[in-house]
Amino acid sequence: MTKIERRTSETIVDVEMTVGTGTASISTSVPFLDHMMTALARYSGLDITLSASGDLKHHTIEDVAIASGQAFANMLPSSCARYGESTVPMDEALVQVIVDAGGRPYYRGPLPSSLYEHWMRSFADNAKITLHIRVHRGKDRHHIVEAAFKALGLALRQSLVETDAVFSTKGSVSLQSG
Repeated sequence: MTKIERRTSETIVDVEMTVGTGTASISTSVPFLDHMMTALARYSGLDITLSASGDLKHHTIEDVAIASGQAFANMLPSSCARYGESTVPMDEALVQVIVDAGGRPYYRGPLPSSLYEHWMRSFADNAKITLHIRVHRGKDRHHIVEAAFKALGLALRQSLVETDAVFSTKGSVSLQSG
């Protein structure tokens, strides 16, 4: 299990994360973010306990992404499968997510919500993962964003599978927290 405490003049965020069964205890004061973090836990198989409060919705969403990304990076095993991909339909929306948990932060979207576009970028940067999101179709922003979080969860689940091999020609990837 990894714990991250993030304290700024704008937010207070506490997150605990471990590979488990996908249980979630989420309280951020942003109902849609609570819903997305619960979906991420369920679909990724990560047990996530998260509490957050902040002065503005934007700051809370951003700092939850930063702390969650740091927690993910800290618990990532060096012998994980590393790669994951999932495409999730949700009503009229169809969203594909591809991840590489190999220690190189990169994000490519976009999502039709600036707040959750920023969440994905901040998560990828702090988790030190490559994250590509393709919105194949969709009109309802809620459906598109929710499909993206579910697809991210499923892709992360695949990337976390423990193997006996290190999937890099460079050897074991070591991630350091600063």
